[in-house]
Amino acid sequence: MKALRKLVDNIKPTFSKGGKLSFLHSSFDAFETFLFVPDKVTFKGTHVRDSIDLKRTMTMVITALMPALLFGMWNVGYQHSIATGVQMDFIEIFTYGFIKVLPLIIVSYGVGLGIEFAAAQIRGHEVNEGYLVTGMLIPLIMPVDLPLWMLALSVAFAVIVGKEVFGGTGMNIWNPALLARAFAFFAYPSYMSGDKVWVSGLTKGEGIIDGFSGATPLANAQAGLEVPDFWDMFFGFIPGSVGETSAFAILLGAALLIYTGIGSWKIMFSVFAGGLLTGLLLNGVAPADSYLALPAWNHLVMGGFAFGAVFMATDPVTASQTERGKWIYGFLIGVIAVIIRVFNPGYPEGMMLSILLLNTFAPLIDHVVVQSNIKKRLKRAVIK
Repeated sequence: MKALRKLVDNIKPTFSKGGKLSFLHSSFDAFETFLFVPDKVTFKGTHVRDSIDLKRTMTMVITALMPALLFGMWNVGYQHSIATGVQMDFIEIFTYGFIKVLPLIIVSYGVGLGIEFAAAQIRGHEVNEGYLVTGMLIPLIMPVDLPLWMLALSVAFAVIVGKEVFGGTGMNIWNPALLARAFAFFAYPSYMSGDKVWVSGLTKGEGIIDGFSGATPLANAQAGLEVPDFWDMFFGFIPGSVGETSAFAILLGAALLIYTGIGSWKIMFSVFAGGLLTGLLLNGVAPADSYLALPAWNHLVMGGFAFGAVFMATDPVTASQTERGKWIYGFLIGVIAVIIRVFNPGYPEGMMLSILLLNTFAPLIDHVVVQSNIKKRLKRAVIK
């Protein structure tokens, strides 16, 4: 480590002001701060000293995503094994999934970070670490068979239109990862319908079909067919997007985010509560054979509900900031997600649109909460 530090210090003048490559200072600074803790300190003005910075926050979120990512890789291979009838051991299953998922991650980071670096160079600003999480989230919420060029366009749209246009990290209105999914959904609906998922390599006769679309639990529920067992859906032994199938793996990540204080437990809890209560209400008024009669708790482990509640709705930039606002914001996400699912036959998922909608209204929710608090305090004020 000392040798690496010495190497970085030796080449640093070349990228500093007055150096031959000073125009690449932002890029060099990004690599340096990625490798080492920044040595910058405050000199004047009011400030808060804290051991938590953006890099540590992003690193913790990526760590929390690892259970969902690793299980998702295994599940891609597992679904392939089931579809083809080929017996595979654990290593073969995971290796197959790893090979299928890795290109998505590479394209996501390659395109996204490339745009981030270019934007920082143009503006002369530092490269923020915000995309480290977004770059991992995007592959986890996409179908594994999405063509890489479609993924690249979706990432570019999310970073440029959803983030850089608003000023970069911390200034965006909508969650960039969900914007990438929304772009792919509306631009290429046949790949992002949400009712079928690619399994891969189904043998038929003497030929091999490149991609086999297996119905997801959401598609079965909407069609009035039997859905998988609750525990199979909870643990994730079902078709689905890479990181969304296992609620168990997602909850492991949620526990880490809550323990470290990175993720808001209030938002997570209220999202699940809103979805569950809405499902129970619909169960009470629904015909026995309709989608509305689907047991309410099944909604919490189907599709992207759990993943969205833990990793998307809790985005500190796009979520509500006030404590009461977090309860309202999360509860409405859960309610609207279930309503979209059961009343919109063209879109069986619902979580993506629900979160993006509440991202839009999060500032209004906070404004109402703040104004309500101001009015209460004014009523308590004693005027002499």
